[in-house]
Amino acid sequence: MFVKIYGRMTCPFCVRAKSLADKLSAEVDGFSYEFIDIIEKDMSKDDIAKAIGVTQVQTVPQVVIDEKPIGGCTDFQAFVQEKFGITL
Repeated sequence: MFVKIYGRMTCPFCVRAKSLADKLSAEVDGFSYEFIDIIEKDMSKDDIAKAIGVTQVQTVPQVVIDEKPIGGCTDFQAFVQEKFGITL
């Protein structure tokens, strides 16, 4: 499973999603991720929307699992809880 997280390190929800991905990397075989710092990459919300294939992005982080956008931090946490039984 490969996850991309679009976010910024000044956002507590982005940091939480990244921390959860770090935990999954350590505990789940075959899990890897990339954190894309939108400030560092100079990306707007429109740029994120184009990158993930949606019409509009309201918030960050935006989490994409195996090229499928699933939403933000809360959505990612719910997915991980349901699939792996892991929480932060």
